[in-house]
Amino acid sequence: MNLEIQRRLFALQDLSFKEFQSKLIPTVDPKTIIGVRIPSLRALAKEFKRSPEKDLFLSQLPHAYLEENHLHAFFLETIRDYDTCIQSVNAFLPFIDNWATCDSLNPRVFASHLPALLKEIQIWISSEKTYTCRFGIGMLLRYYLDEAFSPDYLTWVADIRSSEYYVNMMIAWFFATALAKQFSNTLPFFEENRLDVWTHNKAIQKAIESRRISPEQKTFLRSLKRKP
Repeated sequence: MNLEIQRRLFALQDLSFKEFQSKLIPTVDPKTIIGVRIPSLRALAKEFKRSPEKDLFLSQLPHAYLEENHLHAFFLETIRDYDTCIQSVNAFLPFIDNWATCDSLNPRVFASHLPALLKEIQIWISSEKTYTCRFGIGMLLRYYLDEAFSPDYLTWVADIRSSEYYVNMMIAWFFATALAKQFSNTLPFFEENRLDVWTHNKAIQKAIESRRISPEQKTFLRSLKRKP
């Protein structure tokens, strides 16, 4: 427990935001939510970036509060050495217990190590831990649907089977984004019913909401919706 960082977090508390966060992240006990807005958390992470307090804080897992987990994620984003970052991310992932912290974690060093990162992603997406798997899918969505794209990555995600809502929702987001960026490669996964029904329909719903999908494509996607 880092009392100085906790003290600073409570000094930034916004009780109305705490109430909002409690509804937005229902898997987290409201008692463990302080109520600190993301810009304030990022400013605090920047302030402690080179402080000995940061290194002590990173070694103190698990944390007690949602905002401490967010802050941990923001600290990891600044690690410049790839191997150190991977080690630190792998130490943190088992303690992530909500979608917001999971989706906030985006180490900058990953972007310059995409071939090596694929090995880690394959491990993450095969995990039985909800947010480790979600994180791996999120990294494929973020980094591998543009210049680094391969149709193999669509298969990796389509082969994931989970009963967890927050895994399946990320799969849906992944395929909705893939339809926007790699339509011809992604469409067969819907024509051939490669996803479970809920994820299939949710991905189509999200794709239809996207401005990056043409009206003609949206019309065709609607025709591919499946009955539960």
